[in-house]
Amino acid sequence: MTRYGFHASHEQIAPGQLLADVQHAEKAGFAMAMCSDHFSPWSARQGHSGYTWSWLGAALATTNLTFGCVSAPGQRYHPAVAAQKIATLSQMFEGRFWVALGSGEASNEHITGDGWPRKDVRDQRLDECVDVIRRLLAGDEVSHDGLVTVDRARLWDLPRQQPKLIAPVVSVESAARVAAWADGLITIVQPEDQLRAVVETYRGAGGRGALSLQVHLSWAETEQAAEDIAWDQWRSNVIGAPVSWDTETAEAFDAIGEQVTLEALRTAVQVSADLGEHRERLEHLASLGFDDIYLHHVGQEQDSFIEAFGSEVLPGLAGHPDPRD
Repeated sequence: MTRYGFHASHEQIAPGQLLADVQHAEKAGFAMAMCSDHFSPWSARQGHSGYTWSWLGAALATTNLTFGCVSAPGQRYHPAVAAQKIATLSQMFEGRFWVALGSGEASNEHITGDGWPRKDVRDQRLDECVDVIRRLLAGDEVSHDGLVTVDRARLWDLPRQQPKLIAPVVSVESAARVAAWADGLITIVQPEDQLRAVVETYRGAGGRGALSLQVHLSWAETEQAAEDIAWDQWRSNVIGAPVSWDTETAEAFDAIGEQVTLEALRTAVQVSADLGEHRERLEHLASLGFDDIYLHHVGQEQDSFIEAFGSEVLPGLAGHPDPRD
């Protein structure tokens, strides 16, 4: 049975409001939540980027939801520091936190002033970081000399239950590579043949655990309003790799986003004023084999989306409990 969660977008919403939003989402019937760990938004129009790890502590303490976070160890975060953050949240909120570990984007990592490595080097650095983090979470004292350096690190507070280390993946190549270490996979909506190839490659390479999907969508009372929200807030995010990996500032993303067409935007964002159409699309995506689907309404105002989807969309999805019962 597929579960449906709420994506908390730190890049678009101030942390205090976002905390209220995720509390609202729980009351409306969303089963879980996730967020990304950004230092910078994708667009100056988005205009926010609170510190995810502080917010996660508050969100876990004031809801009963399970939370996940997409984060990149290796440059902005030393892997031992990343492991300590993961362990602390997991110890306080046993079994309710997972982290997806990626190779990062220059928009968040350039702030250190260090050079931005090639993608193959970033992938190797990620593999080293995952190994360090997993060993620290197992209670080992860790020293490591490689693309990252660790000197006799040890975590003194550990959870009883090991948190899952998930792989965020878009390409088939990445799906094959991360299968060796990942406890599960999370990806984003893309053409169906590509989605199937990512899943099949991950499983074929021995990948274990749950399959999760993030769906960017835009809903409003009218089709034009839904389209306007998506165009204003998300056209700078339609830019694919490697440009999205290597672009450093929100202003640069905005400049590139001026070249994005409405057609391209609609391939990345599920835009519709019809709640029934949204429900049908989500049902179809669930049929592809995803265990967890996280809904990201790309607008900055979340209340009407949460109310509408909580009352009209989630109850109609196969196997999803009706929060009104």
